[in-house]
Amino acid sequence: MRRILVIILALSLLFTISCGGGGEKTKKVKTRFISIGTGGVTGVYYPVGGVIAKMLNDKSDEYGLKATVEATGGSVFNINSVMAGDLDFGIAQSDRQYQAINGLSEWEGKPQPTLRSVFSLHSEAVTLIASDPSGIVNAADMRGKRIAIGNPGSGHRGNALDALRAYNLTLDDILPEDIKPAECAGMLQDGRIDAYFYTVGHPNGSIKEAVAGKTIVHFVPLNDVKVLLKEFPYYARTTINVDQYTGVSNTENVKTFGVKATLVTNESVDEDIVYTLTKEVLDNFDEFIAQHAAFTGLTRVQMLDGLSAPLHPGAARYFKESGLLDEKEALDKLIVEEE
Repeated sequence: MRRILVIILALSLLFTISCGGGGEKTKKVKTRFISIGTGGVTGVYYPVGGVIAKMLNDKSDEYGLKATVEATGGSVFNINSVMAGDLDFGIAQSDRQYQAINGLSEWEGKPQPTLRSVFSLHSEAVTLIASDPSGIVNAADMRGKRIAIGNPGSGHRGNALDALRAYNLTLDDILPEDIKPAECAGMLQDGRIDAYFYTVGHPNGSIKEAVAGKTIVHFVPLNDVKVLLKEFPYYARTTINVDQYTGVSNTENVKTFGVKATLVTNESVDEDIVYTLTKEVLDNFDEFIAQHAAFTGLTRVQMLDGLSAPLHPGAARYFKESGLLDEKEALDKLIVEEE
């Protein structure tokens, strides 16, 4: 009988220990999966999305989040997929964000009121790269030439059309090619096109490919855009640093205009998820910007630039807590006063 009691007590003790002792249950964080839409694998969006995903995944045990990165058709695709709930986050140009929230361009008459901003990323230059044999030295020289303007529905194409309009050109004045910029490097080298537009952060892998062949190429300036900048506030002047591309025939940096890459989401995405993503990136800002050359010169307060859609509550919570919203408002006020 004593032996039986000992066995019963031992089993009871083991049962109590296995249950966490004293009835306490071990809490397990449920893993939630999120998706980030980017762009073509040779562009900047794809690796940038990868940086954000890696930062979250490295702390998946802490956050209970697993992020996946998807190569996509770019800005318009990402916004539409975010609005449809097929993606949780997407990278999109600031002009496309503006058009979507206001029901313009591809969203003509169909504004997207639940589109939300998370933060801005790097600047993107509207880049026109031409072969030296094409004879395209300035924008007016595009008349009658084969120009790749980007695939339908892409941000690249929208910017290319704006650039043409800034120089009083239409599609009837050129021989337009509806080709994705990532496919243009080889075609430029082979002489199948004379030039192509690519709105992108620099340096860029596809453009490095374009300048590495036997055909000498160069960047074409797009700096006569004063009217365009006044009409579309999401555009800003920028400069392409030619030192980033060994082989171009330009000897000086090239002036152009550009937009901002932005991270967007849908208002229905959980506030804590958006807050966690924003906090992880901004609290580890130095680590973040060190991951890609496109982030060179980026500051924390600049991550509030170019946002036309309202901030998602999760992002807004972080920017308020960090004081960055107040800093941004003070900076904008100073700029207005100086002007």
